[in-house]
Amino acid sequence: MFVYPEIDPIAIELGPLAVRWYGLMYVIGILGGWWLGRVQARRPWSPLTAVQVDDMVTWIALGVILGGRVGSILFYNFGAFLDDPLMLLRIWEGGMSFHGGFLGVLVAMWFYGRSTGAGFWALTDFIAPVIPIGLGAGRIGNFINGELWGKVTDVPWAVVVNGVPRHASQLYEAALEGLVLFVLLWTFASRQRPRMAVSGLFLVGYGVARFGVEFVRLPDEPIGYMAWGWLTRGQLLTAPMIIWGVILLVLAYRRSAATAS
Repeated sequence: MFVYPEIDPIAIELGPLAVRWYGLMYVIGILGGWWLGRVQARRPWSPLTAVQVDDMVTWIALGVILGGRVGSILFYNFGAFLDDPLMLLRIWEGGMSFHGGFLGVLVAMWFYGRSTGAGFWALTDFIAPVIPIGLGAGRIGNFINGELWGKVTDVPWAVVVNGVPRHASQLYEAALEGLVLFVLLWTFASRQRPRMAVSGLFLVGYGVARFGVEFVRLPDEPIGYMAWGWLTRGQLLTAPMIIWGVILLVLAYRRSAATAS
C-alpha cells in the first residue's frame, strides 16, 4: 500500500501570485490538446487548418472552464451555491464537473462550427481524440488536491489516506479516461472514419470508463447514492452518453454503407 503524501496544492508561489496544481493541470490539458490538434490538422481529411485550431482552442477553453464550473454547481452543489453565490468564481478551490465542461464544449463547437462552416459533427470528431489529455490531467489534479477518493479497500495498490486504505479512483480515471481512451481514439481516428463515428466512440469509451470507476468511488457529498444503494449522480449523467454514443456509431456506419451502395 502507498501512503498519500499530502501534496501542497500550490505548485509555484511568486509573492502574491500562487499557481495551483489543479489549475496547472487544466493548462497542461489545453496546451496538450492544442498541440495534438495541430498534428491532426495535417491529415488530408482535417476540417480545420493549423491556424483555425489556434482559434478553436480559445473557444474550447471557455467551454471547459465556464461549463465545468456551472455544471459543478448545478449538478452537485446547488444548495451550497444558494448559500454562497460567490463560490461560482472560486475555481482555484476545485469543483469542476466533466459533464458541465462537456456541454460547454459542445455549445462552443456549435458556435465555432457555424462561424467557420466546418460543421458541428466534423468538429466534435476532430476534438474527440485530444480530449482525453485534459481528462487525464484533470484527474491527476484531483489526486493532488486530495479529493474524490474511492471506497475503503484492502487491495495491495490502495492509497492510505488519514490512516484508511482507499481506492485511488482519481488515478483509475486518469488511466482509463486519459491514457487508455486517448490511445483508443487516436488510433481509431488515424484513418478517415464516417462522420460522427469518432464522436460516438468517445461517448461510449468515456461513458464505460466513468460508469465503471464510479462503483469504487465514493458518491458525491451531500448527494450520496441516487437509487438501489449503488447508483451515483455520475453514473446517472454518464449512462445517456453511452446510449448516444452507440446511436451515433450505428448512424455513422449505416450512412456510410448507404453512401457506398
